[in-house]
Amino acid sequence: GQCNDAYSAIKVAQALAEAFNVSVNELPLSLVLSWYEQKAVAILLSLLYLGIRNIRLGPSLPAFITPNILKVLVEKFNIMPIKTAEEDLKAIMA
Repeated sequence: GQCNDAYSAIKVAQALAEAFNVSVNELPLSLVLSWYEQKAVAILLSLLYLGIRNIRLGPSLPAFITPNILKVLVEKFNIMPIKTAEEDLKAIMA
């Protein structure tokens, strides 16, 4: 989907999590956030605020994500830079 779909996707994920009595992060869902628009930063911050983990970022990381910031994001939220399409699909489907 598009960045504009993030809110709806999270609402669906929250409803599924509630229906299955698990956290959103326990659902078998994947989220890839591409950096083509500035609003992607707001989407990322919203997702982090909601405690969403295992987000894939790319195709390149924004300039404000320094190695130290990336380290914190990886440790606390399991943020992952995207790789090749084949590698990402393999990891997502695993």
